[in-house]
Amino acid sequence: MAHLTGKTVAFLATNGFEDSELTSPWQAVTDHGATAVLVSTETGTISGKNGHEAQVDRTTADVSAADLDALVLPGGVANGDKIRMDEKAVALVRDVFAQHKPVGVICHGGWILTDADVVRGRTLTSYPSLKTDLRNAGATWVDEEVVVDAGLVSSRVPDDLPAFNDKLVEEIAEGKHAGQTA
Repeated sequence: MAHLTGKTVAFLATNGFEDSELTSPWQAVTDHGATAVLVSTETGTISGKNGHEAQVDRTTADVSAADLDALVLPGGVANGDKIRMDEKAVALVRDVFAQHKPVGVICHGGWILTDADVVRGRTLTSYPSLKTDLRNAGATWVDEEVVVDAGLVSSRVPDDLPAFNDKLVEEIAEGKHAGQTA
């Protein structure tokens, strides 16, 4: 069993997130001892597309990649589309990659990776509708349950969550780094 005690894992989301893509990985990392932190564009509470409400811990304006050990990007069409328009959120993603920290991304969560320009030369998966965007940003897109590319863990849909969660916990525990290709 991987132990994540002492690790801080940020979840970057806003209203319209896919409920299970926030709650399931959150449970997985906290079950392994990590501290999970919800980061969003504004303070208060955010709501998932199916009604799950979550309290925001930090805003994109007051969090630094240096404070985090890993980052998770849940999906949801509205969430994925809105969060990528926040310049501070894009900068946070870019900084996490620049600091070579593990990143988990599922479904539409990958849209922000194109804005942050961090997928060039990487192999990943996503909800199928993001395939062209990710390829145009320089990624190799594959249709697989879970893909791991040097600390970047990606999956397609909620049905992939068991495999996604296992690999996410493993990568954070092993210290694989999303910015390194070695």
